[in-house]
Amino acid sequence: MYTPDEIDYQILRTLQKNAKLTTKELADAVHLTPTPVFERQKRLERNGYIKKYVAILNPEQLGKDLLVFCKVKLKQINREIADDFERRIRHIPEVTECYNTSGTYDYLLKIRTSDMKEYQQFVLNKLGVLESLASLESIFVMSEVKNAYGMNI
Repeated sequence: MYTPDEIDYQILRTLQKNAKLTTKELADAVHLTPTPVFERQKRLERNGYIKKYVAILNPEQLGKDLLVFCKVKLKQINREIADDFERRIRHIPEVTECYNTSGTYDYLLKIRTSDMKEYQQFVLNKLGVLESLASLESIFVMSEVKNAYGMNI
């Protein structure tokens, strides 16, 4: 099993800030030459430390101004019902993140829509038709205070 060293962590931290860096730019940032940085980056990818590279889009520019966290409780929970719910949620584009949670609710969904009217239609036509759904609670985000788009490593 591969264990990253401090240079690998420097590479990961640097890529979290800007994944568009060229190999040369990344090498300069971690004070190495491009060839070993390229090899380290590929090894980090192969070993699952880097899952993928994405562009972070501006939701407001794209007309997706409403951010909602939706807590979902299922009528009952077992492997078959959970698998079915998760499979269906994966295919709903408004749901950008979904977490199975402990506590009063079974799942926490992160949802992006253009406005309250679109969210209402989403609840009625997409979540509301799921037979396993017992209840939901919506939390509307007024402003985003912090989103680091990464983790502290």
